[in-house]
Amino acid sequence: MAQAVSQQLEAMLSVGNYDAVKLLLEPIQAVDIAEAIGSLPTTLQAIAFRLLGKNEAISVYEYLDNATQQNLLVLLRSGEMREVVEEMSPDDRARLFEELPAKVVRQLLTELSAEERRVTAELLGYKAETAGRLMTTEYIALKENQTAAVALEIIRLRARETETIYSLYVTDAKRCLTGILSLRDLVTADLSARISDVMASDVLSVSTDTDQEKVARTIQRYDFLAVPVVDSEKRLVGIITVDDIIDVIEQEATRDFYAAGAVQAGDDDDYFSSSLFVVARRRVIWLVVLVAASFFTSEVIAANEEILEQVVLLAAFIPLLGGAGGNVGAQSSTVVIRGLSTQSISALGSLQAVVMREMLAGALLGVLMMGLVLPFAWWRGESALIGLSVGISLLAITTMAATAGAAFPLLFDRMGLDPALMSTPFITTCTDVAGTLIYLKTAEWLLRNLPELGQITSISTLFLAAASF
Repeated sequence: MAQAVSQQLEAMLSVGNYDAVKLLLEPIQAVDIAEAIGSLPTTLQAIAFRLLGKNEAISVYEYLDNATQQNLLVLLRSGEMREVVEEMSPDDRARLFEELPAKVVRQLLTELSAEERRVTAELLGYKAETAGRLMTTEYIALKENQTAAVALEIIRLRARETETIYSLYVTDAKRCLTGILSLRDLVTADLSARISDVMASDVLSVSTDTDQEKVARTIQRYDFLAVPVVDSEKRLVGIITVDDIIDVIEQEATRDFYAAGAVQAGDDDDYFSSSLFVVARRRVIWLVVLVAASFFTSEVIAANEEILEQVVLLAAFIPLLGGAGGNVGAQSSTVVIRGLSTQSISALGSLQAVVMREMLAGALLGVLMMGLVLPFAWWRGESALIGLSVGISLLAITTMAATAGAAFPLLFDRMGLDPALMSTPFITTCTDVAGTLIYLKTAEWLLRNLPELGQITSISTLFLAAASF
């Protein structure tokens, strides 16, 4: 829909048909208008934005991506943009200011009203990606001694200027959070009833320094529409609504996806709008590390060239074993990283149980793959030596890869690091090195201790040899 609207917008704006633009945008939701404006050429973005009504412009501006917001600030340095920024939600304004140059932020702060300047400075004073930075100060707080009738009147007066009215918070004389009240309970209560009689006192809150991921898990776990934020003295200072948490979940999921692919994530999901230099910079660091790690595989092969000279065909199965181990390790690391993210791993008990479970899964996968790989390797190598070398190594490699894929993210999590750093390319590279070493050492041991395997070319011959042994 947004793409079709954008095409129509561009065509109308190019010929100056502004009345038609207003009619086109009138029935469209603010979020769709924002997406359509964001896909326009830069000069046309400013024209389209000017054609919006004041209230609609404020709503649309909050949905625009940071790059478009900054472009409009540059193109429309006028009273109307100052008014838009003034009327933005405090949390959305703080996010915008995070991305702007410090000089521009200082200028915009001086143009805000004293109250909005104070609120914005307060939010920017909290550490990034915490509840304090994420919260909004637009909420309704009631007092315990107020009646339901008074509370309803307060809501009528302030409903338009707050983020939500469905969750109401109760504070004492010192602004400390003492209870929570839903709009449903308030509406159905007797008008003369006191707030203290209808509120729930067992209210769950987060502190200003709580990490945004923990806030997201709290809202998700308890199905909240909003969660209150308190300072170190338990005073209510803001709330975080579910729409902001959806943005957090998307942001964290994007970072995890990037990390799983060994790509450095930016502040936003702006990969495809970034320059090629930025794209290369985000990807080259991990690639250099992984290429350097791959040198060890070359060293392992070089150190075991004697066995490869004796049985050259062994080299043909190195990619197969490396790929199998890397894939199994990547699967284990993926499920463990996801389990840590959703906290579902805690349901299994100890971390040792998680590693043991993946180790057994790796062994079982190795056995299942042996049914296909071992006969092929035996047939292709024309002897039991290569078949058994590949089969035994495959079992050992998949078991090791699954164990490492589970253990490394858990170890990083214990160290306070992001488990997603144990990305698929990293696990794959490590298993390549270790798997190649296991494979060549297994073949060397079999050749040294059971040289007659090289003469066995069929299963029946193997059974006869085993019986005579």
